[in-house]
Amino acid sequence: MKKILALSVASCAFFSALNAVDLKIAGSSTVYPFTSFVAEEYAAINNAKTPIVESLGTGGGFKVFCEGITDISNASRPIKSSEFEACQKAGITDIVGIMIGYDGIVLAQNKANAPLNITMKELFLALAKEVPQDGKLIPNPYTNWQQINKNLPNRKITIYGPPSSSGTRDTIEELVMSEVSKKIPEYKGAYKTIRQDSAFIPSGENDNLIVSKLSVDKDAFGLFGYGFLSSNEDKINATTIDNIEANAKNIMEGKYELARSLYIYINANKNPKESFEFAKIYMSDDLAKSGGELEKIGLVPLSEINLKATQKHIEDRKILNEELVKAGKVF
Repeated sequence: MKKILALSVASCAFFSALNAVDLKIAGSSTVYPFTSFVAEEYAAINNAKTPIVESLGTGGGFKVFCEGITDISNASRPIKSSEFEACQKAGITDIVGIMIGYDGIVLAQNKANAPLNITMKELFLALAKEVPQDGKLIPNPYTNWQQINKNLPNRKITIYGPPSSSGTRDTIEELVMSEVSKKIPEYKGAYKTIRQDSAFIPSGENDNLIVSKLSVDKDAFGLFGYGFLSSNEDKINATTIDNIEANAKNIMEGKYELARSLYIYINANKNPKESFEFAKIYMSDDLAKSGGELEKIGLVPLSEINLKATQKHIEDRKILNEELVKAGKVF
C-alpha cells in the first residue's frame, strides 16, 4: 500500500507538469506497449497531442484513476470490487470497461537453454512460501529445480517476476498459487503466498528489465506477459506449461492455462470525447482485428464476433455496475 501511495504522489507531480496534455493513461506494464502504440496512432489520426502513457502496474493505475488523475486505466485483470468501491466513493461513478484482447503469462528463459516443460505444480512448488512435507507445511527449502523434480535442469531457482502492485502478480496468485494449492490437502484450500527469499525476485513494472536480466543470467527464469516474449524471441524462449505451448492460438482458445484477458477502463465523465475516440481507434479493425497492428506487437486479438461486440459496447458506453464487477465482466 505504501508503494502504491508513493506512486500516486509521484504521478500527481508527473501529470501536473503536463497539464497541457489532453489524455492521461496509466496502469498495467503488460498493456503499456499496446496503449503506447495506440497513443501514437491517436495523435496522428487526430492531429492531436500524444496521450501520456505511464506504467504503474494495474493496482497503481487504478489508484490514480480513482483519484481522478487519469482518464484511462490499463489493466491486466478485471477491476476489483474494492477498487470499484474506492472509485465510487471518490466520485468516479461512471466507468466503462473494455476488453482489448488476450495475453498469457509465460515462464521464460535465456534462449541458450534447451526447451523445457514445467508443470503447474512444479511452478507452484518453486514459488510458494511454504510447501508440504510429511503431512505439514514447512518453509520452502527448494533452491534447485532438481530438488522439485530430478528430471528438471540442475539450475538454481531464480525467478524474476512482478511486484505486488502488478495485475500479473494477481493473476499468478489466482491461476497458479490458488488453483494448484486447492488440489493439495495440506493447504486446506487456496494458498496464494509467494516466497520472499532470493528465489523469487520482484522486478518492478518494467517487463523489459526482466528480459534484459535473462540475457545476463542464463540460469534464471522470468514471469511476464506473452507480448514481451513475442517481441524478444531472438533472446528468450518460454517453457511449455503442462506440455502446452504459449502461443497466440492456445491463448485465444483458452488451452494455455496461464491465459488471461486485458482491459482498459475509461472515466466516462472526464474528457469523454477524447477518451472514447481513443477507445474506437484502439478497437478498430486496422489495429485490433486478427492480423492487425496490435497483434504484430504481441496482443492476442479477440475473435471477430467478440471484437464486433466490443466495438458496439464502445458506441453504447455501458456503465459498469457492481454486478458486472463481481462477475469479472465489463458488459
